Amino acid sequence: MEENNTILTKTDANIGIITLNRPDDMNAVNLEMLNETAYQVQTWEYDDNIRCIIIQGSEKVFAAGIDFKALSYELSQQSLALKAWQDEFNKIVNCSKPIVVAVAGYALGMGCDLAMAGDIILAEESAQFGYPELSMGMIPAFGGCSRLMHRIGKAKAMEVILTGRALSAEEADLCGLISRVVPLHDLFDEALRVANRIASLPYQAVMQAKETLNQVDNMNLQNGAELELKSCRLSINTPEFRNILTNFK
Repeated sequence: MEENNTILTKTDANIGIITLNRPDDMNAVNLEMLNETAYQVQTWEYDDNIRCIIIQGSEKVFAAGIDFKALSYELSQQSLALKAWQDEFNKIVNCSKPIVVAVAGYALGMGCDLAMAGDIILAEESAQFGYPELSMGMIPAFGGCSRLMHRIGKAKAMEVILTGRALSAEEADLCGLISRVVPLHDLFDEALRVANRIASLPYQAVMQAKETLNQVDNMNLQNGAELELKSCRLSINTPEFRNILTNFK
């Protein structure tokens, strides 16, 4: 396992695994953590040997929010803090390869944003998702007002953000914020199983599917169906599909 200042990284066959590693700060997200995470995601994005990426925290906490001390310091230096953070965050969001996120404990504020930057979120039973930003006099800036509302609907997002009430793993599952709930003792192994399943599928088809799903998510049904058909035509004209079809019995 390779150790950076704020994350641990390793590979397991075709899977790249990032473990958030600021235990003394409950994995609070600072710009350095975003830089290191984004850099590693981009490195693996251009590595043909890596088919899927996992982002996970510890068994006690995924990420308890943004590092307010670090943000306060940058603002005091009159730097373009939020722009720099957003640029790094978008590198994770825009990764073309599938990202599986394993959440144990708190995923609050920017921790929740980081979880939603992935494609599949697995959470253990005691995980909590929420946005306490208003209690600090600020509002979410990395998806809490937009991506969260798109995921769980206006009424639920309003309550989560305006009151600061965190969603339990069960409630997050019911409202569609996460993929499913997994027992803690099986969480990280299950994330690896899911990632390995994705990595075992035809590579070009997986990449095409993620791109298509992301695009149709912002379309009406008719336009989405038309794009899906176009994407299917592209996929069946790849050498990958032709080779599979030739060997199909």
